Amino acid sequence: MSLAFSIVDREPQPVISIQTRTSMRDLPEVILQSLAKVGQTLEGHGLQPDGPAFVAYYNLDMHDMQVEIGFPVAKADLRDGEVQLRIIPGGPAGICEYIGPYQELATVYQQLSAYVESQGREPTGISYEFYLNDPSGTPPNELETHIVFPLVQSATSIVGRPPGNGRIHTLF
Repeated sequence: MSLAFSIVDREPQPVISIQTRTSMRDLPEVILQSLAKVGQTLEGHGLQPDGPAFVAYYNLDMHDMQVEIGFPVAKADLRDGEVQLRIIPGGPAGICEYIGPYQELATVYQQLSAYVESQGREPTGISYEFYLNDPSGTPPNELETHIVFPLVQSATSIVGRPPGNGRIHTLF
C-alpha cells in the first residue's frame, strides 16, 4: 500500500454523470452499469472523457448511499435522460494518492481524515474517488485511486469576507 497526502486548491470540474441511490452491497454493480451508460452517452455525442472515472459519495449510509458516478469532461452542454452535465465545485481539498486494493479504502479514508484534521481543516462531508486504472486488468496491489475530500473554506481563504465571525462586524 502506498499513500501520499496533500491539501490542494482544485479548479471546478465539469463531469458527465448519473446520480443515484444504492446499498453498499449493490454498489459495484451500480458503478459498472452507470459507467457503461455514461460511456455510451459520451460516445453517442462524440465526446471523450477528460479524466478518470469517479464516484462521489454524498453520504455513507451503507443501506441508502447517495452517489454520483461518471467521468470528467471538457465543457459540454449535454442532457440525455438520467445522464447529466454537472460541475464538481472547486476549492480547497484534502487529497490522498493511494496505490493498493479497494478493500483497504476504509483505512485510507480514516488516514486522510486524520491528515486533514492535523492540518486544521474540516471536510464538507462529500468524498470523491477517482480510479486511475482499470481493475479488470490491474492487480489489486497496483490499483491507483485518488480520494478527494472537499474542505470547508477557512475564513482567511474567503476573499472579500470581513474579519470576524460573520455575525458581528469589526469596527476597527
